[in-house]
Amino acid sequence: FFILSKKAKNDLGSKGKCIICGEKVGMMYYRPMKEWNLEEGVLCGDCYSKQLDEYYPGDHERVNKHLD
Repeated sequence: FFILSKKAKNDLGSKGKCIICGEKVGMMYYRPMKEWNLEEGVLCGDCYSKQLDEYYPGDHERVNKHLD
């Protein structure tokens, strides 16, 4: 038998907020790499992609870059 509190129901599936943009992060989240010197937490997909592009320039292809 499992009982959820009111707060738990609202946060179910959420990992909190992105440490860069502050948007709510759902089931798909990313951890910052140590080299980025960011605080402890999670990143949304957009911010993770931007960080990769900034710190690791090269031939990798950023998805949806035109939406920035």
